[in-house]
Amino acid sequence: MTKSTTGQLTVLVTGASSGIGEAVARQFIALGHKVYGTSRNPETVKNPIPGVTYVRLDNADYATATACAQTVGDIDILINNAGESAAGAFEDTPMEAVEHLFRVNVFGPIALTKAVLPGMRRRRTGTVVMVGSMLSSFPVAFRTNYSATKSALKGYAMALRREVAPYGIRVTTVEPGTIATGIGDHRTIHIGDDSVYRDEYETVAAATRRNESKGIAPEKMAEKILEAALASNPKPLYARGNSAPLVFSLARIAPRQLVLDLTARKHGLKRVRR
Repeated sequence: MTKSTTGQLTVLVTGASSGIGEAVARQFIALGHKVYGTSRNPETVKNPIPGVTYVRLDNADYATATACAQTVGDIDILINNAGESAAGAFEDTPMEAVEHLFRVNVFGPIALTKAVLPGMRRRRTGTVVMVGSMLSSFPVAFRTNYSATKSALKGYAMALRREVAPYGIRVTTVEPGTIATGIGDHRTIHIGDDSVYRDEYETVAAATRRNESKGIAPEKMAEKILEAALASNPKPLYARGNSAPLVFSLARIAPRQLVLDLTARKHGLKRVRR
């Protein structure tokens, strides 16, 4: 990775006004790098980080991706972190909501990646980090659409990795497990009052709240993201939280159905024999 004469890198962190994105931006600043952080409303960021330059980005509005890239200019690292959380019954979720979630969690980050790649390719250096979710690798009922968006983002990263490698560009995915960011308070939920799925949804929702209350701190997750972003030869996939080393090892050797059953059990769901 090419650095300035001072060793300083230019980093763009999306969703830097709270949670994991804020922690990532703080840690890059602490290392002496130049950091741009995005927010849908930069002028209203509650606790701006000294040294971070805030720029507007709305993942649902692709034009803001182009404008953002033009504003920040050449960057060394892009952290695609911004997104929305969603839960509920697949059958109860309207297609408009599914399309919105994909727009925010997948197509917005892809639009921004497309906007910064020409500069990276021209300079023959750069790193793109997609912040996904362990729900991609270990999906669970009632998180169907969210899991699918994170799987799509990982699929883009895995395929793009080889496509841009000849130009000195690195692409990787980081999957957080359960993080104590309070994101559950802002999660979009689709479940009908008289839904046949309501009882089991409530079981999963209660387990999710318990897991999130015991989740790792955003700062710990940020450390893993920086590890991936600053690696000269990053792995295709990083993960942290939810006993990641153990569960990923299990997933490599155990039957897929067993892994799905264990994931469901962690969320309070009984095994259903088919």
